[in-house]
Amino acid sequence: MRNVQIFAGPRALAHLREFGLRPEDVRVVPAAAGGPKGLVLNPLDRYIFGQWLPQSEQTVHLIGASIGAWRMAAACLPDADAALAQLAEDYIVQRYPHRPGKLPEAEVVSKLFGARIGQRLGHRAAEVLSHSRYRLHVFTSRGRALLHRPGPMRQAIGYMGAYLTNAASRRALGGFLERVVFSDPRDELPFPLADYRSHRAALDANNLVPAILASCTIPFALQAVQDVPGGPPGTYWDGGITDYHLHLNYSAMADGLVLYPHFQPRIVPGWLDKAWHKRHRPSRLLDNLVVLAPHPGFIERLPNGKLPDRQDFRDLRDDDVGRERIWRRALAESTRLAEDFARVVERGGPIDALPLP
Repeated sequence: MRNVQIFAGPRALAHLREFGLRPEDVRVVPAAAGGPKGLVLNPLDRYIFGQWLPQSEQTVHLIGASIGAWRMAAACLPDADAALAQLAEDYIVQRYPHRPGKLPEAEVVSKLFGARIGQRLGHRAAEVLSHSRYRLHVFTSRGRALLHRPGPMRQAIGYMGAYLTNAASRRALGGFLERVVFSDPRDELPFPLADYRSHRAALDANNLVPAILASCTIPFALQAVQDVPGGPPGTYWDGGITDYHLHLNYSAMADGLVLYPHFQPRIVPGWLDKAWHKRHRPSRLLDNLVVLAPHPGFIERLPNGKLPDRQDFRDLRDDDVGRERIWRRALAESTRLAEDFARVVERGGPIDALPLP
């Protein structure tokens, strides 16, 4: 395969090399934070949820942080292929008024971005949460200590404290931010959340949109969401801060595999862990994980030789037409990822995957 690579933990690797990968093997699908990077996964999402997974009958847990939460909510809709295609279009065409040379105000971004999520999911919340097989879990980050209902100064100081405590240990970050997961109440996650300070809340039609907006709320770029209904009171931000790539205890699952369409092969625990490369190494928690990631050669062929990313908003803030053109090209090229994966799983038989790096 020239475009997509398949990586797996030890247990998953043995399964792939003996049985290959079948729709009925999948019990969990994670979706990472990462903003525009998720655009290259859109064709994969559309194939997996529009054609491949519907061939099986088991319950599948869809877990997401930030843009990943929006992706997984769209996948729960009856017309998943169309909903995911619309998500990509919505993400590409988002524009925010701002003064030339300046970034848009957080209040403006929150208002317009929240309105778009409400437009796509608000009136369809019952459909998202009534899928016969899929169970949605939205990861958010809730402030504690200085980050509990902070003003601008407390927020800046609080995030500096969060950065410094996280440098000491990931668990220490729990003094400033806790994980709050809004979950489909029909079924609990099939693995524990004992790795980090966590709280669970029921996901329903009243809090689906605010929970997803909170999960997408990048600190300083958007306004924090206050008091998500059904969750503990307080201030909520992007789920990627605590769970950037959803490095969770998947190995505790009773059976089945975790299928992870991802924009890179490594799984980074939290957004503040990006600089701590030792925390990116595979662990026993990822024993049953299968990662689908773009081949480095595929990325080199994208515009500017890279994935779309949030820096494009900054670099091209006065050239929305140019940014949209680049992102559309990247999205069009990404159909190759889905085509590669489809050829492998539709062929059947063993898959000689790579160990997680």
